[in-house]
Amino acid sequence: MPPLSDIQQRIGHQFRNQELLERALTHKSYANENRVPAHNERLEFLGDAVLGLVISEYLMRTCPDSTEGDLSRLRAAVVSEPALASIAREIGLGSYLLLGKGEEQTGGRDKDSLLANTLEALIASIYLDAGTAAVETFVLF
Repeated sequence: MPPLSDIQQRIGHQFRNQELLERALTHKSYANENRVPAHNERLEFLGDAVLGLVISEYLMRTCPDSTEGDLSRLRAAVVSEPALASIAREIGLGSYLLLGKGEEQTGGRDKDSLLANTLEALIASIYLDAGTAAVETFVLF
């Protein structure tokens, strides 16, 4: 795994609390195999909500004439698993993942679902580390 300083440079956020970043990158399979107490599932849950809020607010501001249905469709496209996995690949997120042996052997570093979930966990970790402005900067730019 490359140094965590590399991913922080790629995403433009230096973590004050490195444990949040480490947790965001720790898959449940790794935690189970290595008896690590924390993994990224809870962060994924929060990240999904934070991402939805950031994107919803952005769409409300930038699409003032759109209906609720239009906004919902736009948000769904932006936060879809394929879109999130694509972004995760762009920043090389897969190479930083801590995976269990089974996930590693079955190509977990390139699975859409795993990459999308890890990106959501990363979003939550940025939010918890530095707040709304920092996560908006990461998500919107």
